[in-house]
Amino acid sequence: MGRERDMSAVSVVLATGNPGKVKEMQALLAPLGYRVRPQSEFEFEQPPETGDTFIENAIIKARAAAAATGLPAIADDSGLEVAALGGAPGVRSARYSGEHGNDAANNAALLKALEGQRRRQARFRCVCVCLRHAADPAPLIAQGVWPGRIMTELQGLDGFGYDPLFQPAGLNCSAAELSPEEKNRRSHRGQAVQALVTQLRIEPLQSS
Repeated sequence: MGRERDMSAVSVVLATGNPGKVKEMQALLAPLGYRVRPQSEFEFEQPPETGDTFIENAIIKARAAAAATGLPAIADDSGLEVAALGGAPGVRSARYSGEHGNDAANNAALLKALEGQRRRQARFRCVCVCLRHAADPAPLIAQGVWPGRIMTELQGLDGFGYDPLFQPAGLNCSAAELSPEEKNRRSHRGQAVQALVTQLRIEPLQSS
């Protein structure tokens, strides 16, 4: 009982501005006694994502959130890896076209890069990390991978990013044609979050 009381007092800041991610994480962590607080509750400057890997970028974001708030922090980083492009766009997925966050331009750049290419295997990768404090030397790290292929044209109206071009393995539709619930169940991010929750069950955060 003592541990449960301690855990119920633990707040965790989620280093994202995406309300959907906050809602999803809260639903998963609430049964463990954690209160997820979005970074929008705090005022701090977002760090540049200068890492060469998803793990590095996720840690950069989590460390900045933990340092600014004094709370444990969770962050994720994700992207698309295309086999024929040597794993690109990878950590530069959001700015593949040169303009950060422009989904239409990024998708157009990807289609151009794959013109005439028959080898279209790809996968989404997500890394989710949790830092107990800003100087945590051993963060919890979880990963998820969603295999599939890149289609030759956009298909579907839901989702975001490369979803309209990504056909998940075993399905005859794009990720943009899946319901939010189905996508969360299958996706790289859903896998990574679930894996992190499993780790937190084994190594619960302690109240300060």
